[in-house]
Amino acid sequence: MKLIKRGVYSVLALVGLTFLCISSVAYAKTPSNTLVMAKSISDLITLDPAEVFELTGGEVICNIYDRVMMFEAEDLTKLVGGVAESYKISGNGKTVTFKIRSGQKFHSGNPVTASDVEFSLRRVVHLKKTPSFILTQFGWDKDNVDKLIKATGPMTVSVTNNSDFSAGLLLNALSAGVGSVVDKKVVMSHEKNGDMGYEWLKTNSAGSGPFSLKTWKANELVVLEANPEHRHGKPKMKRVILRHVAEPAAQRLLVEKGDVDMARNLTPDQIKGLKGKKGIVIDNNAKAGSVYMATNNTHPILGNADVRKAIRYVVDYEGMANSFLAGQYKVHQSFWPGGLWASLENNPFKQDLTKAKSLVSKAGHGKGFKIVIDTLTTAPFPEIAQSVQQSLSKIGVEAEIILSEGKTLWPKYRARKHELIIARWSPDYVDPHSNADAFAHNPDNRQEAKLTGKPAWRTSWDDKGITALTEAAARELDLVKREQMYLDLQRQFQQTAPFTFMFQSSEQLVRQDRVKGFVSGANFDLVFYRLVSK
Repeated sequence: MKLIKRGVYSVLALVGLTFLCISSVAYAKTPSNTLVMAKSISDLITLDPAEVFELTGGEVICNIYDRVMMFEAEDLTKLVGGVAESYKISGNGKTVTFKIRSGQKFHSGNPVTASDVEFSLRRVVHLKKTPSFILTQFGWDKDNVDKLIKATGPMTVSVTNNSDFSAGLLLNALSAGVGSVVDKKVVMSHEKNGDMGYEWLKTNSAGSGPFSLKTWKANELVVLEANPEHRHGKPKMKRVILRHVAEPAAQRLLVEKGDVDMARNLTPDQIKGLKGKKGIVIDNNAKAGSVYMATNNTHPILGNADVRKAIRYVVDYEGMANSFLAGQYKVHQSFWPGGLWASLENNPFKQDLTKAKSLVSKAGHGKGFKIVIDTLTTAPFPEIAQSVQQSLSKIGVEAEIILSEGKTLWPKYRARKHELIIARWSPDYVDPHSNADAFAHNPDNRQEAKLTGKPAWRTSWDDKGITALTEAAARELDLVKREQMYLDLQRQFQQTAPFTFMFQSSEQLVRQDRVKGFVSGANFDLVFYRLVSK
């Protein structure tokens, strides 16, 4: 096995240190009014909803902020108004007018008004952080957004779509994290040098959701406190604690001892060992998360279409899914997750090293070459990388693995400095355009375009035909035609893109049996704490 460089720490050393700490400290049973979770939160780098684009951050802001539109914990299949009580679509389909619910309050005690909604949406566009494309795709930019999004009264907001996209797609987009409504008065009281409160809101909260941020210590813990004035009523838990425990083995020990209520990152073998344990429940939550590989299209070798195709035949999909990924991932080779409308349930690739070797030789690299594989430190990414590394070695490709925490890995990927990366993705909202826009749409491949929210741009993949098909599918109003367009798009994508989609996730959550009501929806930012009880 080739040398693996660790971007931050040695996993084995950390395991030893963690067990030493656990054995030397006496933990008490968790309080009846507090939910304590053991979870890796190393990817938490900001809590500003205009910037959050990581899994843990999306989960946390889901519980701090209410959004313009929502998928509520009680029914995750139905899009409803959140901060907005109702809406009306104009006859030409271009303008949506929202009526804001009366009686809503921010954690500060300030009322939620149309001015706050106007400010929150405009702020996303003006700050232009990574997830801002979810809104700017509707034709909004810093020059026109103040005219197109405006409060027309104390409790009404007019939003005008400046694109060809349908109003239905716009409503779905406003259920994403960037649709979170922030307290304008509080945020602007912390403004510095015209940053619209950005530096402050990265580590603080100003929402109206069921919880407020009490404490965040990077790579240590997050503490949330219940909001008794929330529109759904006071949450049953007084506080929620996300405790950073990087190692799954340490998480298992904590949940077995009762020192935490939940363990969120256990490996399949650890899950298997807990089955039948008294007082322990294992939940399986279907998720829309995907694990994929991306090659950099500017790389002199990986940018070759035959090499890209060879990599798709290198992966031991079934071998991984039936061993160390069992129960937590299934093979899925399309960019839109299975079980959702317009998903392509087709897996055309299986490991075929002879075909892979032939394709590499056809590309002129039959004598082999060297590449770097970047991925995360947390399971199962090191194990997936090692499997891919071993398979690549069988066709003459020497791969060096570099493991990094999210705060190091994602900026590298967004700067287009990777060679081959094994990464994860979850939709920004529940519409196939969410993933299609990210992976199959690159309208401006120039470096200065900085479309960092799009993996298609990150990989420098400039396929104008695929981009045009993605745009056409988003504009189509006929649902039958639109579905077929997305199916056709996924088939073309599978064969030509610099992405190899491998697996779709299923979260196996281990909890104490007294814990009830934890809602973990399909998307990364549809995880709700407010219904939890003990």
